[in-house]
Amino acid sequence: MRPAYDVVIVGGAVIGSAVAYFLTANPDFSGSVLVVERDPTYRFASTSLSAASIRMQFSNPVNVRISQFGSAFIQDFARTMQVAGDAPPDLNFHPGGYLFLAGTPGQEQTLRENHAVQRACGADVVLWGPEDLARAFPHLRVDDIRLASYGQSGEGWFSNTGLMNGFRAKARAQGADLVTDEVVAIGRAGARVNSVTLKSGAVVQAGTVVNASGPRAALTARMAGLDVPVEPRKRTLFVFDCARTPEGSATVNGGRLPLMIDTGGVFCRPEGRFFLAGAVPVEDPAVDWDDFEPRYGEFEDIVWPALAERSPAFEAIKVVNQWAGHYDFNTLDHNLIVGRHPEVTNFVFANDLSEVGYERVAEGRPFLEKAVI
Repeated sequence: MRPAYDVVIVGGAVIGSAVAYFLTANPDFSGSVLVVERDPTYRFASTSLSAASIRMQFSNPVNVRISQFGSAFIQDFARTMQVAGDAPPDLNFHPGGYLFLAGTPGQEQTLRENHAVQRACGADVVLWGPEDLARAFPHLRVDDIRLASYGQSGEGWFSNTGLMNGFRAKARAQGADLVTDEVVAIGRAGARVNSVTLKSGAVVQAGTVVNASGPRAALTARMAGLDVPVEPRKRTLFVFDCARTPEGSATVNGGRLPLMIDTGGVFCRPEGRFFLAGAVPVEDPAVDWDDFEPRYGEFEDIVWPALAERSPAFEAIKVVNQWAGHYDFNTLDHNLIVGRHPEVTNFVFANDLSEVGYERVAEGRPFLEKAVI
């Protein structure tokens, strides 16, 4: 580790590793890059605990286009991330698509408005009435459905750790330094940050600091005397077995079932021979940064009733695993925060789930995504 770097990235999970990769892959950038990650196991990283999926079905064109780039990049990942002497990384991409269900006039209108944006961007998304939906996915009850939105290609799920490890390996091969340590202080002189202090005691001079610390983004920003409206919210995911699985019953996409978002917000998708499901909790407070205890009751209180109502195949199911991860929740508008601080311009944000720059935060100007649920 050098005593000075052009760029120091705080956080080495998928976002931090991706920043390191794209920087070192840029022919116009010849600087030095350091990635600092506090937990080499990534056991509690949002990357490792996420559902790892990608969709085009957004209401803002910028988010649709970001996902289009991401989908193409993921599907070409093995070739792009190949490191000499190593086996190419396999993200095991499952092109199952997303299926949004609308049960109210308001939800139907949102689906139609969002669909117009998606189609204008070239996304392969179709709208189906109840009859079309029943033909495509015969296991579903559709009596209460007014409209469905289905991504026919480009959407699906993949290996979360495979994505992160691919970025890390390629960034290192391209010259980035990756260390296991923790940033405990950030030096600042006026309108510029100039160093990071590590838990090991080392002080590293920094030309630019990138905040890629996920749900801990606010902690990192505060070290530089700055603020970002990101806090950890807990999301519990459940893996369940099905007595009578509907997987393979679809009449589209080779029989594969999609990631379905029901009218009340419960989602469900295939996960190998099992299914993965979850929901936004009824009460959704910020949690402690080290609180990863699953909310076990959400399965019987929220998830199972909604799934059993939607399909007889989901009436007899059994949880085989569950875990909780943290969603880095932007309290302003739930959208990505990317870019330089307008005053401390060498402090860069790469936080949250996209205009996406920090200026809207400073101005209190939300960049809202029109959600169906």
